[in-house]
Amino acid sequence: MENPEKTRTPKVLVIAEAANPEWVSVPLVGWSLAKALGGIAQTHIVTQIRNRDAFLRAGLEEGTDFTAIDSEAFARPLWKIGNVLKMGEGKGWTMLQAVSAMSYPYFERLIWKQFGPALRAGDYDLVHRVTPLSPTVSSPLAAKCANLGIPFILGPLNGGVPWPKGFDAERRREREWLSYVRGVYRFLPGRTVTTKNTAAILVGSRHTESEIPDAYHDKCIYIPENAIDPARFSRRAEHKEGPPLRACFIGRMVPYKGPDMLLTAAMPLLRGGQMTLDMIGDGPMLEALKAQAVAEGTETAIRFHGWVAHDAVQDVVAGCNLLSFPSIREFGGGVVLEAMALGIAPLIVDYAGPGELVTTETGYKVPLGARGDIIAGFREALESISADPQGLAETGQAARDRVQSLFTWQQKAKQVSEVYKWVLGLRSDRPSFF
Repeated sequence: MENPEKTRTPKVLVIAEAANPEWVSVPLVGWSLAKALGGIAQTHIVTQIRNRDAFLRAGLEEGTDFTAIDSEAFARPLWKIGNVLKMGEGKGWTMLQAVSAMSYPYFERLIWKQFGPALRAGDYDLVHRVTPLSPTVSSPLAAKCANLGIPFILGPLNGGVPWPKGFDAERRREREWLSYVRGVYRFLPGRTVTTKNTAAILVGSRHTESEIPDAYHDKCIYIPENAIDPARFSRRAEHKEGPPLRACFIGRMVPYKGPDMLLTAAMPLLRGGQMTLDMIGDGPMLEALKAQAVAEGTETAIRFHGWVAHDAVQDVVAGCNLLSFPSIREFGGGVVLEAMALGIAPLIVDYAGPGELVTTETGYKVPLGARGDIIAGFREALESISADPQGLAETGQAARDRVQSLFTWQQKAKQVSEVYKWVLGLRSDRPSFF
């Protein structure tokens, strides 16, 4: 007879301080994974009060499905300070995260105050902190859970990808002053205590894995942070035969995303009518990019869509057959997966998140280099693809297949379920998926 412990669905307290189905970036990752885990475990989600109304609108029941913790006494003033220090909309991400992280221990203190009795009583088999994603944010709960004999799981952790050499100007324009000293977090005492008392660490990138001390690498399982919701990305790329090459860019119009590098690389093809370009996103560079298109006489070949609602992005992208994305500092690369889910091949810089998501069978990679090298690499790749576009549909299909097999939230939850079995002693070998 099979051991009932091996078939029992575990009870999991899921901590997702940032989790919101109506937002993007980290909150959407937090929501998507936390919600998906409900399909493989008996979960109760703990989130911050700012997400409460969105949870209710999504159909979750407060008290049964989730609890919203009001940590605004610390979070709100520190968030305001962070917004001042970052010196510009969409800038100073490292500074904003550092200041916001100062309020996080208070959030976990409130969780312990409310859920400590249930944890002591054995009401939960394990605790999984999904967000914050940053590996710099320690968790006071890890040691408390370890003392109770309850496995504590961190992740996916991701972030802190180094700025490439030769892009200091972009770094300064992004107000990323704190990134120069980010590495000091490794010496903070809370980090060691957290890592020591964690049963498993889900690392969202190979870079993050490299930042975990060697002594704890046997706890690490590599699972990229991003995935897609098939309901949001349900369309298929049209892949119309014949020229022109129909490329798109998705992202904020900021220096490290490289929209200006893309325009410079693509100008000969755009002027010659061999390529069109849909630019999706808003940001401080948008007006300058529009002016560049006019100055080069390519305004009719480029469509600037500005900000587009997340659930409407696929309506634009499905009419394209190539994602051109020269970002030089992506932690996760969610837009790359979203394009691949539609059957669109990505052209990316082989660095950080996108470089790990895209294989030679599912897309095109340009080596990381100086600004001029990337522009030249993208120009060469675009000209080669435009001259012989026959492989685009096949590469796009391979990209879609890869997403369906590894990068949906349902698949991600199945991967995490194997980690749960491992930390609960229901499987002996450490899971590996990539």
